[in-house]
Amino acid sequence: MKLFNKKGDEGYTSMLYGQRISKSDPRPETYGTLDEANSTLGFAKALSKDEKIREIIHMVQEGLFVVGAELATDSQDYEKLRKKTEEEDIRELQGLIEDLEAKVELPKSFIIPGGSMASASLDMARTIIRRGERRAAGLKKDGLLPNDKILAYLNRSADLIFILARYAEGRGAEGV
Repeated sequence: MKLFNKKGDEGYTSMLYGQRISKSDPRPETYGTLDEANSTLGFAKALSKDEKIREIIHMVQEGLFVVGAELATDSQDYEKLRKKTEEEDIRELQGLIEDLEAKVELPKSFIIPGGSMASASLDMARTIIRRGERRAAGLKKDGLLPNDKILAYLNRSADLIFILARYAEGRGAEGV
């Protein structure tokens, strides 16, 4: 199989299940932003030697793939998806946040990213997830968000990545 097929050369892309839409449509903009966040999380995971950090990052990456698939599926095909963002996914993120909050003293003012390579890359991923969240809010406003739980999932994901970055900073050299 070739890496290129030239089908996107005219400014259109395929949704899952084949529907063609403009690359400037807000849906590819949103799931593309989340793909960017996922890649940045991969960078953070590669930098981290702490297994707990790596596992949490991987879990969020998998969740972002589910969200991306939902956003890349036209409403007429949405029920074909095997996995969708559920309330349980949001509760899992909340549980991890609470666990980390018990281990990390949160700063009392704004933080300046860069305490370690891993935490800095996590902070980058967090800001990209927030941009994806804003894009998803736009999809909701336009009636294109297939699942309202996506907004809550993205919000909690960014919160989790924030506290995970603080946890990585607290781990010092072991967290990087």
